[in-house]
Amino acid sequence: MANIRKLKKEEFPKTLLEIPQPPKELWLEGVLPSDEKILLCVVGSRRLTSYGKEVCRKLISGLKGYPVVIVSGLAVGIDTIAHQTALEAGLPAMALPGSGLSREVIYPSSNISLADRIVENGGCLLSEFPPETKATQWGFPQRNRLMAGLARAVLIVEAGQKSGTLITARLALDYNRDVLAVPGPIFAPNSQGTNWLIRQGATPITSPEDLLEALGFSVERPDQKMLFEDCSPEERAVLDLLIETLPRDEIIRQLDWSASKASAVLATLELKGLIKESLGELHRI
Repeated sequence: MANIRKLKKEEFPKTLLEIPQPPKELWLEGVLPSDEKILLCVVGSRRLTSYGKEVCRKLISGLKGYPVVIVSGLAVGIDTIAHQTALEAGLPAMALPGSGLSREVIYPSSNISLADRIVENGGCLLSEFPPETKATQWGFPQRNRLMAGLARAVLIVEAGQKSGTLITARLALDYNRDVLAVPGPIFAPNSQGTNWLIRQGATPITSPEDLLEALGFSVERPDQKMLFEDCSPEERAVLDLLIETLPRDEIIRQLDWSASKASAVLATLELKGLIKESLGELHRI
């Protein structure tokens, strides 16, 4: 409790004073980001897939060195990955739990150590609930409006068709914030919400460069052609095959290579950062 304090009205982030039903009280632990920082809200499914986890890590890691703060809700799933990756990339994180900030009530309790790390690394925890307020079902949607209001843009990584994450996206639109969404496989339940958002006009995000441009930065995109020109004929043969995700055995079968040759070529491509293996299947990055 000693490090949690109630903000004076003049200390409130200006963006939160512009939204309908602005908070009457705000409690803070840590340091609020300066006005020069760009706040990106990252939200998604609590039941994340390996695809969602990998995408979230790749996108946020690509923001390293830029004046971006990652805002999320400290929930399990995408929220947790977003906060963890921000810390790994040296980016400040801002967490808004659906409870007060006292460690006795932060939900989920499994993320208390993550909350501590966020504060220790120059980020902050923020809540409109008094410190000892326990999480309630209604507290999470109420919290979501603050996350949407704080941020320049909201990035949805994974969301089902009826996901509560879509509430945050709708609030962002109401507040005239940019809505960004990661497309996903059409058969995946966790991609139905994000694919629907893209059909409704959300900006599709498929790379860190996409994300940086959406946040207003001018970036040079990596020259994929030059990367591929540096590959051997065997490496190009693998890349040509991986226009779709394939298991290692299928690559060996289609190329009619020995297992040792395939392993050597695949290892080289992974070291070059051109392919990645996940759950026994390989895909191009």
